[in-house]
Amino acid sequence: MEIVSPGRFIRIEEAILDPGEVSRLVDPGEPLLSAVDIVKRFDGVTAVNRVSFDVGAGEVFCLVGPNGAGKTTTLRIIAGLIEPDEGYVVFEGRRQPWGPGVRRLIAYIPEDAGVYRNLTGFEYLEIMARLYLGEMWGDAVRRAAEISGLGVRLRDRIGGYSKGMKRRLLLAGALMINPRLLILDEPTAGLDVTHATAMRRMILDYVRGSVATAVVSSHNMLEVSYMCDRVSLINRGVIVESGPPKELLKRYRVENLEEVFVRVTGGGL
Repeated sequence: MEIVSPGRFIRIEEAILDPGEVSRLVDPGEPLLSAVDIVKRFDGVTAVNRVSFDVGAGEVFCLVGPNGAGKTTTLRIIAGLIEPDEGYVVFEGRRQPWGPGVRRLIAYIPEDAGVYRNLTGFEYLEIMARLYLGEMWGDAVRRAAEISGLGVRLRDRIGGYSKGMKRRLLLAGALMINPRLLILDEPTAGLDVTHATAMRRMILDYVRGSVATAVVSSHNMLEVSYMCDRVSLINRGVIVESGPPKELLKRYRVENLEEVFVRVTGGGL
């Protein structure tokens, strides 16, 4: 049975790798994740239209665009929460739909992810760790506590946390299961500078220190320039431009990615 927590971390069955499903690792020159010609329609409206991109191991890839551009729908398709009408996704050399051994390597945190208000931070992390890791939960909780940077506040009830503290707790809970694919929808939306900076550092430290991949959606151009290795600009469900942030600035001879977006689309964020 599939269990989706309030943080939408994806877990299947026993959380045990099936050698038959994860036996073929991606070659060094191959992408860890590929989206190929994804199309998704809702009530006759095309929300995502022929979206394609590749992401390599150790890379942070950002999908950037205004509200309603198709970012969240694309992430939900990659996470396996909804199916595309056309196209497909490949992760770890396997095409969707994935079995338990592959799906347990994915963590997804949507923008509106919730937490259990009446639990303490430690209790939340313990429950998540027991669900995903079984008897190995102890070390994972200690690691998540360190990653979160919340210190003694982990002993307090989550209902008293700020939005930034809740987001840091959710991210620490996702990272403690050591996902190969981290999917984050607007991870710093609505956070103050202190918490937003901490969140970006948590993401970068994890990806750089592992063989993981992160796919992040955002409309914050400063954030994208800071932490993304490559970016795809999406507008009305279509990817209109892609490349490393510095290359895009050089290509369009502008000072920031907002100007790139305006040049490409004739509009703004």
